Amino acid sequence: MLNRHSFSKLFLTSLLGGFFLLAIYSFLPFKNHATDPIFTVVLDAGHGGKDPGNRGNGYYEKKIALNIVLKIGAELKKHPDVKVVYTRTKDHLVPLDLRASIANKAKADLFVSIHCDAHNSNAYGAGTFVLGLHENNRNFRIAQKENSVIFLEEDYEQKYDGFDPNNPESVISLVLMQEEYLDQSIEAAAVIQESFVKNLKRKDRTVKQAGFLVLRNTYMPSVLVETGFLTNKREGAYLNSSKGQQEIAVSIAKAILNYKDRLHQTISSDDNKILKNSEQIVTPNQPASDIMFKIQIAASTKKVETTPFNFNGLNNVTAEKKGVLFRYYFGNTHSYNEAKKLQEIASQKGYSKSFVKAFKNGKEIKLSQALNSD
Repeated sequence: MLNRHSFSKLFLTSLLGGFFLLAIYSFLPFKNHATDPIFTVVLDAGHGGKDPGNRGNGYYEKKIALNIVLKIGAELKKHPDVKVVYTRTKDHLVPLDLRASIANKAKADLFVSIHCDAHNSNAYGAGTFVLGLHENNRNFRIAQKENSVIFLEEDYEQKYDGFDPNNPESVISLVLMQEEYLDQSIEAAAVIQESFVKNLKRKDRTVKQAGFLVLRNTYMPSVLVETGFLTNKREGAYLNSSKGQQEIAVSIAKAILNYKDRLHQTISSDDNKILKNSEQIVTPNQPASDIMFKIQIAASTKKVETTPFNFNGLNNVTAEKKGVLFRYYFGNTHSYNEAKKLQEIASQKGYSKSFVKAFKNGKEIKLSQALNSD
């Protein structure tokens, strides 16, 4: 029999290359908007320093991206319920993994990375991307261009787990952690794209998915904006102008505020449904329904035994695999009120970012749907 000390040593050793090295990234943080009403945006100016970005028509992508980011921040700072964090405010190179770390440390609600595009044709227009598998060669080439900055970083092979920007198969590993936020990322990207078209009459290059390394380890909705093509003579001049940069910044800032308002409206709506319906889901006098509530406390690409030892003493922890991720749930109950009590217990045990998930006949459903179910 292993004693507690021996088991702990064996456990840590066996997972050193996996679970615990991924702890910061795998145990996904979720912000509680009810207790923290400030909306935090991390603005990321692409490239910088010895990485100029693309040089279409002699312009510098790194300078244009930074100017636009600072102008977006100035617009957002006019709103007291918005906090702005920058990954850089000067012309220096920030490693891609550090950009994600800045966003995670800030517990951001949204990560927006600003870039300018290039092409060997006369292509023009603005496009917005979220992390995902590229659907065509064009999307892969865009991501490849942005990801190639890692070659300027020391020890990039170790830092990025052997990721190769030139290998399409490497992209598969990128999508795992952003899976939790894909829907919200797409919504944020769509709002930004809509603002470009509606407010600036820009050509709509739509919302697309591609394997951008800078988005890999951000644990919040994250988008990358290609504001236009420097290689297009007319559009390049517009992007390089103070007028163009200000217009683009205002358009993106409006979109971010629109997304924030939509998000808060959704949360408020769900809260109202909870107050109205939670007592009606299951009462002591009712038979058990087919709706179950569980508390998600963690997610990981590695399977971990669901013993109390591994989960800060919590009993009744279960693991379910969805795709390549293992999700870990604490407790299960037919009562939403009871689920909130379980969430508080999980929080006291160190899982402050835990949240309630709903299931019907074993399949996950939206919480609002569960609370409206008869």
